[in-house]
Order: sequence, then structure tokens, then C-alpha cells
Amino acid sequence: MANYRRLWFLLIGILAITFALLGYFGREVYRQAPPIPEQVITPSGKVLMSASDILDGQTAWQSIGGMQLGSIWGHGAYQAPDWTADWLHRELTAWLTLAADAIYGLDYSALNPEQQALLTFRLKQEYRSNGPVAGNILEVSERRAQAMALVAGYYDKLFSDHPELQSSRESFAMKENTLPDASKRERMANFFFWTAWAAATERPDSEATYTNNWPHEPLIGNQPTGENILWSIVSVVLLIAGVGGLVWAWAFLRREEAEPHAPARDPLSLVALTPSQKALGKYVFLVVALFTFQVFLGGFTAHYTVEGQQFYGLDVSQYFPYSLVRTWHIQSALFWIATGFLTAGLFLAPIINGGKDPKYQKLGVDILFWALVVVVAGSFIGNYLAIAQIMPSEWNFWLGHQGYEFVDLGRLWQIGKFTGIVFWLCLMLRGIVPALRQPGDRNLLALLTASVVAIGLFYGAGFFYGERTHLSIMEYWRWWIVHLWVEGFFEVFATTALAFIFCSLGLVSRKMATTASLASASLFMLGGVPGTFHHLYFSGTTTPVMAVGATFSALEVVPLVVLGYEAFENWRLKQRAPWMQQIKWPLLCFVAVSFWNMLGAGVFGFMINPPISLYYVQGLNTTATHAHAALFGVYGFLALGFALLVLRYIRPEMQFNERLMKVGFWWLNAGLVLMLFTSLLPIGVLQFYASVSQGFWYARSEAFMQMPLLETLRWVRTFGDVIFIVGALAVSWQVVKGLLGIGEKTALTVAVTAED
Repeated sequence: MANYRRLWFLLIGILAITFALLGYFGREVYRQAPPIPEQVITPSGKVLMSASDILDGQTAWQSIGGMQLGSIWGHGAYQAPDWTADWLHRELTAWLTLAADAIYGLDYSALNPEQQALLTFRLKQEYRSNGPVAGNILEVSERRAQAMALVAGYYDKLFSDHPELQSSRESFAMKENTLPDASKRERMANFFFWTAWAAATERPDSEATYTNNWPHEPLIGNQPTGENILWSIVSVVLLIAGVGGLVWAWAFLRREEAEPHAPARDPLSLVALTPSQKALGKYVFLVVALFTFQVFLGGFTAHYTVEGQQFYGLDVSQYFPYSLVRTWHIQSALFWIATGFLTAGLFLAPIINGGKDPKYQKLGVDILFWALVVVVAGSFIGNYLAIAQIMPSEWNFWLGHQGYEFVDLGRLWQIGKFTGIVFWLCLMLRGIVPALRQPGDRNLLALLTASVVAIGLFYGAGFFYGERTHLSIMEYWRWWIVHLWVEGFFEVFATTALAFIFCSLGLVSRKMATTASLASASLFMLGGVPGTFHHLYFSGTTTPVMAVGATFSALEVVPLVVLGYEAFENWRLKQRAPWMQQIKWPLLCFVAVSFWNMLGAGVFGFMINPPISLYYVQGLNTTATHAHAALFGVYGFLALGFALLVLRYIRPEMQFNERLMKVGFWWLNAGLVLMLFTSLLPIGVLQFYASVSQGFWYARSEAFMQMPLLETLRWVRTFGDVIFIVGALAVSWQVVKGLLGIGEKTALTVAVTAED
């Protein structure tokens, strides 16, 4: 460790400071979360709802797919409205209509500008100062109670099968009778009201609402705060300073080192495969099986944004509604990407252990595989039964649908997934720990071990909230998984695992691999850990959370925008030795990872990260642009690269079909580019303008989203989707051919002929 002491101290210091920040301000999330009133009453004493009613509504919302059908506080799906912004705008306009009729005997639209200004002034005064009083009792005016009742009636019709709103349900990609139970619809309306109340009411001793004035709503003066603009400017300045600092550090601190002489033969091919490595074929198959399933679901889900309840004329929404297929689309992506990473780790474990399996390693690998299958199948079935409203409501959270995007699977299946990851950690440590005891430089292995332990344990953050946990607190822990676990520790594992592989191949020196991995881990963690807060600007948190999130999320982008050099280095590796051509396609996947890290995670990520930007675009298709480019472009290509690399070694006689792989690799990239630049990004930009000019509610409204131009852009996405699907099928067929040995004799004959 002596040669790397400064780098280790730097990494440990960064982790200590950043997790201290995450923990301290996480405590503030608990303390400052918007209160849930014990009762909501009118001046006459009539009780409109209780805290229990609001939480019952939260569970009802979870049971229909939660964030997979519209969004709350900007988090969730994009086709249906954001229920917070939608409820708030409908309630405000209802209040104005009632007030205009009561005071002037006219409709609000018929009033002159002076009369309208007077009513909007009174509206703003009432709504922004309408906080709880003694005993956490919230009193609303009789007029506001009437407005709430009108909006609740609209939602009762929308989530049932009332014929009056059938066209709206189709526009929102909702199935008929989404929530059949009228009492649950009433409770869900209470929950929607509470989220809108928090977005309209100022915190005590503050001029900003509980959601930092989000969403943009001109009727009550919801607009960006001064702190929002300040920390947005700070984040841009820090990004420029960070990129400049990184370039200068690279120029002055980097030490050139002679590249080791490439071995005459592939070192990994000279090591006999262990039983556990031979058993990884089924993992590789599971990766591409779930990948293919997810890609087809993606096309199916995207088509729902055009027809709403049908698939080219076939009414399928009653059986496979948008909320269900979107759930499966996201969950299958997480499953196959995680399986790709687990496969890479299990392949490396025997290599780390000196080329031999620990006792019963193959049995463990087999058990883990079937456990994964059970969790995938069980969670998908549970999702279906929940959204179809077949599952009893008291079982929903545990076996059905948690309602939270990326963590949709029922809690029992979540426990099963965590148990499987911990079991994978144990399988990894059985190969790693003996190697750590061996003499020599073990710094790279120590870093790999740390990332493996983090992956194994940090998924457990998802157990710190429950079915009725406050929404702000749930969001804090949910992003520990979605951001910190995935974007943080998986990133470190991927970087270190690749460095270990290239070092084992004799293409990179151990010193260079270790130094680069430690430095990269420090950079990722510096921005990545406290950068978790950039997802929480408007989730019922305070200004300091915004300040920390904006500051560090800017630094998170710094290493991503200069990854062109890493891509070039990976590209050059294939020229180091003739045998490297055999792993050209996995290498190209890793090159693609660097490109999409720069564009998808870096450029598109920072596009929506500054508070002033996210204020207007949170929950629009700009977020979907970043999500698709980063999730598949970075982690998807990484998982495919790992799967192809493992396939190459566990089927040593296999030869990649050049034509098939060219179609697979380039069509995946081309399809993703077309998806982003011909549909998702243009729609997001148009929504951004609508959000700025008229309000966030309008950017997600039926009137805006069903405009002919927007419909055309959603249809145009079909071209990119089809190209992407062809690429996915080509890669998957290559994997199946390799696993089954299809075409091997021909490939071997060609190879022998070439040698002769």
C-alpha cells in the first residue's frame, strides 16, 4: 500500500467527508419534511380528511403502479400528468371560478384584468400562507374545500370507467377502471391534494414553499427562488473549474510509463476453465433473454404514448396497461444489467483465486442463478396482479408493486434480490480473501474487493422506508439505490474490474491500472455521493440540500466529459497483440461506454442538473433523454461487454460473426441516437418552453401532449426503436449461437485454413 498511500488516503478522506454530508443533510430531510396534517378541516369544523386518509391514498396510488403512471413531485412516468402539478392547477382554477361567480356573478374568463388581478392576489395570499396550526391541524376555507371537492370529483371519474373522461384516459395511456374501488379513489385524491398543498404552501419563516416553489405555477407566484439561481450559477462555475483542473492535473501530474510488452498468447486462454466458470453460460443467456424482452417492451411502451390504450388497433390495455409494461421495461433493464455485472464478477473470482474454484463454488453459482430466476418471475407476476387489482391491497406492498420507479418490485422480492446480491458477495469473497493474503501488490484487488462489498451491501438502503413512509424520506432512501448504488459503486466496480482484466491480460501494468482505478474512484465518489441530492431539490427538502446537490453534482460530471482519452486507450488495446482481435467486440462495447458516459451521463445529465434547469424540466422528456442515454449507453453497453467477454472465454472455440456483430453494435448505437435526437429530445425541448412560458402543468397536460406535432414526434420514434430492436436481436442471436455452438465447425475450419 505504501506506493499508493496518498491515493488511498485521498479516497478514504473523500468517502468520509461526502458520506458525512449525505448523512447530516439526510437528517435534515427527516426534520424538515412537509408535515402531514392530523386533520384537514373547514372553518365550520367539518373534517375533510385525516393523516391516515392521506397515507391510505398513498398506498392506493402505489397499488396502481405509482410512479409508473404519471408522476408526483416530478418523479415518475411522463405520459400522464404530474398529479401534483395537475391537482394544484385544477384546484386554483376551480377556486378562481367559484370566487368570480360569488363576487361578480361572472365566469373568471369574463372578468376585466383588474378584477382578475384582485382575485389572483387573494388566491396567492390564501394558498401560500395556508399552513397547519396548533396540533398540526390544517384549516382550509369553505371556498377552497369546494374547489378540492370539484377536483376530487374529476379524479374519481378519471380513475374509474366513467365515459365522460374516456378520451383523457386514452391520452394518458390509462386503462379503463384503473382503480375500481371508489373509497380508494377518494383516499388517493386526498394524497394528491397533500402533495399539491406542500407545493403551494410556504415553509414557516420562509418565502418558498415546502418544495422550493416547484412546480412553476404563475397563478400563485411559484417561480424559481433566489437560492435556486445562485446555486445554479455556482454549479456551472464549478463544472468549468473542475474540467480545467482535471486537464491541468492530467498534464502536470500524470506520469508516462512504458507499456508492458504484450504476451504472445492470451494469458486468460491458457488457464483451464473451472466448473463455476463453465456454469456461467446460463447467466450470459439470461442477460440477453432479459435484454431482448426489455427492448421489445420498450417499443410496446413507447407505442402506448401514441395510441394510449391500443397496439396498432388491438385493445390490450386491460391486460397489459402502460403502467405494467413500463414497470417491466425498467425492472427487466435493471435485472439484465445487474446480471451482466454479477457474471463478470463470478468469472473473475476463480482467476483471482489462482485459477481454481473454492469448494462448492459451482453449486453456489447454480443456486444463485435459479434464485435470480425466481425473483424475476415472482416480481413480474406480483406487478401484474397488483396493477390488475387482483391482489388483496394488504399484500400489495410485499408481493405486488411498491409504486416507486426503479424499486417497483414487491418488498418480499426486494428482500430476495438483496439476499441474492449478498450471496454473490460471499461467492466473490471466497475467491478474493485467499488472494488478498498472498504477498505482492494487492492494492488493485483491495479496491475491487471494496467495490464488491459496497455493491453487496448498499442495496439494503431500500429497506429504510416502508409502505406508509413519508414521501420525502422515501425519496431520500430510494435515490441511495438509484443514484448511489448504481451510478456510484457500480461505476467503481466496472472501472476496477476492467483495469483488473486488462492487467491480467498483460496489456496494462499493475501500477498504472491501480493508480488509474484509485484516482477514478476518488473522482466518482467526490461528486457521486453528495450529488445524490440533485434528485431531491423539489422533494420537500430545504435550500441546503439544493446547495450541496448542485455543487457536487457539477463535480460529478467533470470526469465524464473527458472520457474520450479512455475510449481511445481502450480502442488502442486491440492493436497490442493479434489475439486481441478475438475480443474486439467486447472492447468496442467498452469504447461505447466512454462515449455515452460523456454524452448521456455528462452532457445530458448536466443539461438537467442545475437547479434552475431542473426546476422547469423535472418530469419532462429531457429527463427521459438523459435516462435512456445513460442507462443503456453506459450500463447497458457495460453489461453487454461483460457478457460478450465472458462468452468468449467460456466458449474458447467460438468466433464472433463479424457481420452479425457489426449489425448488433452499430444498429444499437444508431437506434439510440435516433431515439434521442428525433423524438425524446425535441419533445423535451418543446415541453421545456411550455413549462417556462405557461407552467409545468401545461407541459404535461392533455392539451399540449396531444398536439399534432408532439404526436408526430412520438410516431417518429418508431424508426429508432425498430433499428435498436434489430441491433438487440443481432447481439442476442450471436450470444445464443456462441452458447449452443452453432457455426463453430465452420469457424474452426476457416481458422485452420488461414493458419495453413
